[in-house]
Amino acid sequence: MIMDAVLPLWRHMGKNPLWASFKNPSGIFKKDELGLEIAQIAVPAALALTADPIASLVDTAFIGHIGPVELAAVGVAIAVINQASKVAIFPLVSVTTSLVAEEDAKGGSGGAYQEIEIVEKQLASDNEKDDLIPKTEMICNRDKKRSISSASSALIIGGTLGLIQAIILICAAKPMLSYMGVKSDSPMLKPALKYFTLRSLGSPAVLLSLAMQGVFRGFKDTKTPLYATIIGDVANIILDPIFIFLFRLGVSGAAIAHVISLYLNSLILMWKLMQEVNLLAPTMKDLQLSRFLKNGFLLLFRVIAATFCVTLAASSAAKLGSTFMAAFQICLQVWLATSLLADGLAVAAQAILANAFARNDYDKVVATASRVLQLGLILGLILCIIVAVILQFSSQIFTKDVNVLLLLQLGIPFVAATQPVNSLAFVFDGLNYGASDFAYSAYSMVLIAGFSILCLFLLSSSNGFVGIWLALSIFMSLRAGAGFLRIGSRTGPWSFLRS
Repeated sequence: MIMDAVLPLWRHMGKNPLWASFKNPSGIFKKDELGLEIAQIAVPAALALTADPIASLVDTAFIGHIGPVELAAVGVAIAVINQASKVAIFPLVSVTTSLVAEEDAKGGSGGAYQEIEIVEKQLASDNEKDDLIPKTEMICNRDKKRSISSASSALIIGGTLGLIQAIILICAAKPMLSYMGVKSDSPMLKPALKYFTLRSLGSPAVLLSLAMQGVFRGFKDTKTPLYATIIGDVANIILDPIFIFLFRLGVSGAAIAHVISLYLNSLILMWKLMQEVNLLAPTMKDLQLSRFLKNGFLLLFRVIAATFCVTLAASSAAKLGSTFMAAFQICLQVWLATSLLADGLAVAAQAILANAFARNDYDKVVATASRVLQLGLILGLILCIIVAVILQFSSQIFTKDVNVLLLLQLGIPFVAATQPVNSLAFVFDGLNYGASDFAYSAYSMVLIAGFSILCLFLLSSSNGFVGIWLALSIFMSLRAGAGFLRIGSRTGPWSFLRS
């Protein structure tokens, strides 16, 4: 069995199940059934997750050559848009992935199977059993789509939230930028407002495409979202210099190029999803809106807490001045892009665990959790080295400003050193979501964010730019610690580890 190498560790692990997860690293890269399943989900998911921050890095690189003020302005706008999007994106995607995986595991079948059952009864009553097999095969070939009601729920909620978010962002653009430190007399206001308003028009496409990604993840299909994301981001990279420099639209051109790529991504995913799933559920009850809203609100509080912490850090940097904000923006984008590689493992863990928990297959739950934790730690250590080396010698790609480059030298050690911690934090998130442990994820994050915000105020006031990054490092360390505590204490959905 795929878990033979791991189960003995957990069954004889004594008081701490997490220690057993790390003390036998020899099977980390083993190409068994579980290893291949994790790789097939995690690698495309990681590439897709990293593609969007990379696209933002491309925007940052192009805009950085316009000037440091424009770079700082776009940095503030992106920070607000990203954090506002996360408020809706992560609850939507995480809940969708878990519910779709559970429904698929329990036999959320396509309409073909229901039709087959009806035909079987009719044929039996008409004494035509000899024709049963070929006729049912004909029906099955005619309709291979799955009827997954949670997929329809995700699209309805995603589309609605996207429209609401676009309206709110556009109407509240100035107050939001002002909160971030871009006041009416700031030279950053005009370019930030242009970029912010235009990028907000892409909100419906963002939330709708992320809802569809959640559906595909629930099916353990991360390749389709990857292909759609790559096509959209390539379009963005091609259109950026055209709109920014050729059409002389500056920061507005960067925003327009990004919005076009978002809608292209969404259209591709919709086209592929309609080929696999019957999107219209027969009744309102089948839409499972209550489950989405209950779990979604729990994760909403979690994301708001985390978002507020990171947004406050960006606001603290903006209040220090455009030079500090420009350096913070570069560090933050690199920090997010590299850390999200580990989120690919989290996606794999969530999809596999949700499916396994639905079937009460605790052996596979244990084996998967152990393997992804080991892989997350190794990935974090590798990223630590890569970021430290590459960012040290490639800073001038983003800006030529000497003062910004000097500040980058202060931020690079934090960006590099936190990679292992970030990787484990993301993996633990995936484990908790796969176990549908949304309540613990929400409440623990609120406590962590509260303490981290206190650290941010104290450290930023006394240590400036370095203090901001020190506070963010504490924030991620506490997130990883919360994951250790939940599984290590064998509580909640992990109580089965006691037996």
